[in-house]
Amino acid sequence: MITILERIFINPDMDDNRKRGIYGTLCGVVGIFLNLLLFIGKFLAGVLSNSIAITADAFNNLSDAGSSVMTLIGFRLASQKPDLKHPFGHGRMEYLAGLGVSALILIMGVELLQTSVGKIIHPTDTEFSPLIGGILIVSILVKCYMAYYNRSVGRKIGSATIEATATDSLSDCVATGVVLLSGIIGHFTNLRIDGYCGALVGLFICYAGINAAKETINPLLGQAPEPEFVEQIQQIVMGYDENILGMHDLIVHDYGPGRRMISLHAEVPAGGDILKLHDEIDNIERVLEEELGCLATIHMDPIVTNDPRVNELKEKVKEIVLQIQSNLNIHDFRVVWGESHTNLIFDILAPFDLKYSDEELTSLVEENVKQKLGDHYCTVIDVDKDYNPQIE
Repeated sequence: MITILERIFINPDMDDNRKRGIYGTLCGVVGIFLNLLLFIGKFLAGVLSNSIAITADAFNNLSDAGSSVMTLIGFRLASQKPDLKHPFGHGRMEYLAGLGVSALILIMGVELLQTSVGKIIHPTDTEFSPLIGGILIVSILVKCYMAYYNRSVGRKIGSATIEATATDSLSDCVATGVVLLSGIIGHFTNLRIDGYCGALVGLFICYAGINAAKETINPLLGQAPEPEFVEQIQQIVMGYDENILGMHDLIVHDYGPGRRMISLHAEVPAGGDILKLHDEIDNIERVLEEELGCLATIHMDPIVTNDPRVNELKEKVKEIVLQIQSNLNIHDFRVVWGESHTNLIFDILAPFDLKYSDEELTSLVEENVKQKLGDHYCTVIDVDKDYNPQIE
């Protein structure tokens, strides 16, 4: 179904943001339609069988229809153009929609648990027939199909919201399977396990809701970029020209799918032609935008490469820093020579799990420099946080 609609409504020449909006709309509309059909079928089956598990599963599908509505609204809002109040666009609305989907999943799971506990305390007889079994089997097949197309579309456009919907559909398959099993067992035995199966379904739905929430909360909180994305940036920057000697301080700002901004520092020879180097940096920024679809801002850091004394001091300081903790690194190393003292100016790139505070680290480095290099060496240190430890 999605493939047919995709051929009708999506033009290969469309820009990526418009395609995302159409994919989100298609998934939302199809999800609403199928979930409403499943709700009607299961609700009738629940009434006929007097089964709390089947009725609860029906309302779970109704909440899924609501989730699809939220997905639809989220994609429509996320596709709005930037404005004066939101210059970076509205892409994060997609994450908020995904969070809303997760909340609905959790609410339904909790409600189902409460109802099932009541059924456990006060069990009642349930009815099961081939018609009811057929409705549940069809429901499982439909949900498997929904999980498949949502997972496919979610991965194609990189949407955590649609992937959360796919996860919810998979949980519904398991939930309905448990309900079907409880009906079969209750039909052929005297065991009243309808309430217990409903509780099990509720727990599974809550678990799925928590996992789906993590997928949408993390980008809202500012999660680290994917290692593959960082590696692509590094390959473009470092492979562009021999004048790019290194890169550091990479920060990725995520304003929603397809709306990334990056900033980084690129090391260049201090003795190079500044106009030529500036032109090369501009070119790298354009390549990053064309190949990765992100706006890039690159700061040039001139470093001395042809002074043996500076290079020797840099290596010694680097060794001192590594002895303190093996995953530390230094950059922007400069030396200001003087008659009474010499200043060693550099930044230390430190991980978030550093066992020292910034003040403790700078004091420790300064103490070791004076011990191993001499009292006339003074350190001027800035401690940077390592946002991307995969960059060497």
